[in-house]
Amino acid sequence: MTHRRPSLAVVGATGAIGGVMLQILSQHADVWGEVRLIASPRAAGRKLVVRGEETEVLALGEDVFDDVDVALFLVPDEVSAQWVPVAASKGVVVIDDSAAFRLDDDVPLGVPEINPHAVRLRPRGIVASPNCTTLSLIVAVGALHAEFGLRELIVSSYQAVSGVGRDGVAALREQLSLVAGTELGTRPGDVRRALGDAESGPFAAPVALNVVPWAGDDAGGGWSTEELAIRAECRKVLGLPELKVTATCVYVPVVATHSMSVHARFENEVTVERAHEILATAPGVVLFDDPAAGDFPTPSDVVGTDPTWVGRVRRSMDDPYAVEMFICGDNLRKGAALNVAEIAESVAGEFSRV
Repeated sequence: MTHRRPSLAVVGATGAIGGVMLQILSQHADVWGEVRLIASPRAAGRKLVVRGEETEVLALGEDVFDDVDVALFLVPDEVSAQWVPVAASKGVVVIDDSAAFRLDDDVPLGVPEINPHAVRLRPRGIVASPNCTTLSLIVAVGALHAEFGLRELIVSSYQAVSGVGRDGVAALREQLSLVAGTELGTRPGDVRRALGDAESGPFAAPVALNVVPWAGDDAGGGWSTEELAIRAECRKVLGLPELKVTATCVYVPVVATHSMSVHARFENEVTVERAHEILATAPGVVLFDDPAAGDFPTPSDVVGTDPTWVGRVRRSMDDPYAVEMFICGDNLRKGAALNVAEIAESVAGEFSRV
């Protein structure tokens, strides 16, 4: 039996995540045949470089999926909801980065380090990739779960503005330019007043010289959709439908890389020494944990790297079954494009001919 290289379509190639995906495709082992770059009609005709070659961007439409084996969707929810079923109906295996199908019972939610078996079971021809916040923590938490048996998660996220796309980055940079070199931040509302028309952009409040304790849309009961997504997606990826999960999501003035403070409680007693051993050898995880020497992950050090970085690992002072951790992960790489690419590469290995 010989393996053939399947054809690949990248939908959303001109977006922020699409740009990272093209880098990954050029850096990873080349398992693909033809690579088609697809975007909205207004971006059609642009030329982007992938695998060292200039490739013209095609307009999204039914015909672009003809003779495609695998399609990566790096687009907003509403675009995926419309076009993923179209691609799947043509026999294309779709890996979707949006929230459109993540919680559907017949769509696996894939994280190759945690549940590689799930990717092979796709009755609708679709595999979903989790939210960037979930992905920033799940590989570390999942590794500890395999040893100790996870019972509860309490998460506070410190999310980068690129989590809402290029508009978020542009808003932060504009706000920073307006407050730099000033004495703002010492009186109630002075930052908001100084920003004027540029007040908050896509955020619920100014993010420069500030933090914003709200990410996502209103989900009722005071919860946001981002917070409930962490709860539901952790349960699905780990196969723990009754797992207790509480999340509070906060935007911070960081361009890229999400951070999280995590309280994890397990069925079995935990030691820092054993947790260190597990994390140090877990796929997709870097243990960086010597606070006395100043060794702990921060977004500005982690940005642009692939792994989840873990530090500040401590056993809870009042509970021998729980640990506290600080986690950082680039939300555009493992939090989005990299996880999709890893799922796609595992699917590519299925294509063979006699």
